Amino acid sequence: MMTWTFPTSSSEVLTAELGAGTWAAFTTRAGGVSEGEHASLNLGAGVGDAPEAVARNRGILARTADAPVAFVRQVHGVDVFRWDAQAVPALGEEPVADIVLTTAAGAAVAVLVADCVPVLLAGPGGVAAVHAGRKGVLAGAVPTAVAALAEEGVTVTHAAIGPSICGRCYEVPRALRTEASAQLAELHATTSWGTPALDLPAGVHAQLHAAGITRVDHQAICTLEDERFFSYRRSGVCGRFAGVVRLD
Repeated sequence: MMTWTFPTSSSEVLTAELGAGTWAAFTTRAGGVSEGEHASLNLGAGVGDAPEAVARNRGILARTADAPVAFVRQVHGVDVFRWDAQAVPALGEEPVADIVLTTAAGAAVAVLVADCVPVLLAGPGGVAAVHAGRKGVLAGAVPTAVAALAEEGVTVTHAAIGPSICGRCYEVPRALRTEASAQLAELHATTSWGTPALDLPAGVHAQLHAAGITRVDHQAICTLEDERFFSYRRSGVCGRFAGVVRLD
């Protein structure tokens, strides 16, 4: 069940269902302390926003999640950061990874997006957040995260797919669609105006199904079409929203 909540910490989040013992959500642009052209709950560094504002916005998210939140520096890869919750990586010092997981009770992990697919995973004793853009989907970021949790003794039982650009809007060159679809057929799509496209959420769904995960909460919202969320395709330089999951 999707529900909007409006915490006193000045953030608005779309909650997701990941089973007992977890709290999961996707943030929006609303709230936050960033100013000027970045006025929003921007959680991303490196987009021109003041570092002090980004740090404060991440603090707001931590209060909303009622837990320390670990972020990573994403590079469209499949590296995994296993967070033991001893210390939150400082802004600008985050480890390079596109998958962050924890088995520490009371800790939360997050990934940042602005059209890519944020994927949250959970099972008894562990959670993970995955940044799955086109390169990440094709490289197997989601299956890699499922396997990484399995190495920690966690069997993934639930997943959530957050707001991202949809197959009706993610236009790509025809050759790229052909190449990507040959690797993962579910990616094949056509835009609403009739040009080649990729459907990243459908690709993620297929990978989750192949991993035996059938309890999937898909927040089927297109970031290009819905201005509550950041979209690189819509705005060019823009902030980042988060998919975040806490293990209770």
